[in-house]
Amino acid sequence: MTASFRLGLALSGALILSAAGALAQDYPTRTITIVVPFPPGGLTDVPARVFATMLQQRIGQNVVIENKTGGNGTIGAGFVARAAPDGYILLANSLADAQNVHFVAVPYSPVEDFVQIGWIVDGPPAVLVVNAALPYRTLADLIDDARKNPSTISFGTSGPASSPAMALAELNKAAGIEIVGVPYRGSGEAAREVASGAIQGVFTFYAQGKPLVDDGKVRALAVAAPQRLFGWPDVPTFREIGYDIDFRGFVGLAAPKRTPQPLITYLNKELNAVTQSDLFRHRMGELGMTVVAAADNTPDRYDAYLRAETARQGAIAKLTGAAMPK
Repeated sequence: MTASFRLGLALSGALILSAAGALAQDYPTRTITIVVPFPPGGLTDVPARVFATMLQQRIGQNVVIENKTGGNGTIGAGFVARAAPDGYILLANSLADAQNVHFVAVPYSPVEDFVQIGWIVDGPPAVLVVNAALPYRTLADLIDDARKNPSTISFGTSGPASSPAMALAELNKAAGIEIVGVPYRGSGEAAREVASGAIQGVFTFYAQGKPLVDDGKVRALAVAAPQRLFGWPDVPTFREIGYDIDFRGFVGLAAPKRTPQPLITYLNKELNAVTQSDLFRHRMGELGMTVVAAADNTPDRYDAYLRAETARQGAIAKLTGAAMPK
């Protein structure tokens, strides 16, 4: 390598770093759009929308939510994967991204085609609820009956490629039982069917199950999270009862791959500034969601988590019998 060639490389590198630094210093100069690939009011939309509002207040630039729905989140995620890597089109990714690749042909990689920025929230966890009129006072009561009477208890799901079905498959394997899954259009609808007595139980998320528990229509037996929930201090976790079932949602922030690192660093800093605030923590706590500590909420750690969770969801998907063959 000649001296002139080395000098050229050094100058090129300096120019790239200088341009990247200038880009980060100027950013953002126009509206940032966060694509939520699910309808308004859902478990991905609400935390992303609260975050966007608070981020806008911090940075003094418009931050808007665009709901690009369809394909269980794949339409919106695919749109962001193809977007310009300039920091103005971002994705609110979620548990669905870790699951979809195991059930349908997805035209992008949820990890390789994005640069992860960090968690917006962790959770909510799945909770097992049953009709309050049933004699099941504890999870042990339910499992004992399911063992004595296999395939006679029905739980609602959102179809085989869904979190309720996957959580149920985990419980069936862990406990050696055969609770039957009945598909509905969503876990919220299934929870209402449990309340009406049409089916015995369901794995639903905290925000969907809590109103029904508060009304006395359903009973919560266990939480699929490492710790008990603040709103349900008397409901044990599966691990307390002896079953290693941890099934939580999450919402994060990602950008198209090749987005410059200075922009990712800036967005992660601002993300943590919003999510660590008392107001944001309180709003998310009401939904059964928690905030990841700033020291842990880095792009690298979120990327590692998403990769590991995608692999873990693949193992669970196989239990449903609906996963695509690899």
